[in-house]
Amino acid sequence: MQMQISFTDQVVLITGASTGIGAALAKAFGAAGARVAVHYNSSADAAEGVVAEITGAGGQAQAFRADLSEPRNAPALAEEVTGALGEIDVLVNNAGGLVERRPTGEVTPEFVEQVLALNVGQVAALCDAVVPGMRDRGRGSVVTVGSVAAVTGGGPGAAIYATSKGAITTYTRALAKEMAPHGVRVNCLAPGVITTPFHEKWTPPEAMTAMVGTIPMGRAGDPEDCVGPVLFLASDELSGYVTGQVLPVNGGQHFLG
Repeated sequence: MQMQISFTDQVVLITGASTGIGAALAKAFGAAGARVAVHYNSSADAAEGVVAEITGAGGQAQAFRADLSEPRNAPALAEEVTGALGEIDVLVNNAGGLVERRPTGEVTPEFVEQVLALNVGQVAALCDAVVPGMRDRGRGSVVTVGSVAAVTGGGPGAAIYATSKGAITTYTRALAKEMAPHGVRVNCLAPGVITTPFHEKWTPPEAMTAMVGTIPMGRAGDPEDCVGPVLFLASDELSGYVTGQVLPVNGGQHFLG
């Protein structure tokens, strides 16, 4: 049986979609026929560039701004997207970040709260806003974005970030169990070392070289390396019996069990 990935007439919301993995995903979903909500916070020009590329190729897309470092902003984002494009069929929780590298001894309670709000709080808040509608319609797909750091502990000064990504793995599995009887699937992408603005900002060149040296495939990943796995996880046709899973995309750097 031959299958083709299509998201025609589906609304796909991708958070953190102005650059990196999110931008690559937005373009791919647009090419597959989806109406794409390109979320951004501060990178307005980049987000509009992604929208222009999608629409220029004949697709449908619109940019939406929200500061998701404040989880209370998530419901308004979901409402705005729904009002403009329709009910959300696929939610890709890609937004998140390191905030900054802090070694033990410099980690304050405020810093912990900030990292957890950005990487866990807003994901839960957005799912709370979107998933009940999926449940009521009896279908939908959620893809969270974790990290290989959830199992390796991350690099220097990234303990709280790694912890937050471990929480995303647990949250994914818990939400998947809750929603499975209602036709809603929830899975997690776990990227390894991907060449994105994240590493350009937070990883010195010598540290990047050292990390790439631990990857059996001998290279860092590109954002496009994450496209196929996410389209697979989001597609009912290709992964309709897959839920609660963590899919590693790391060039063999680590094997998740």
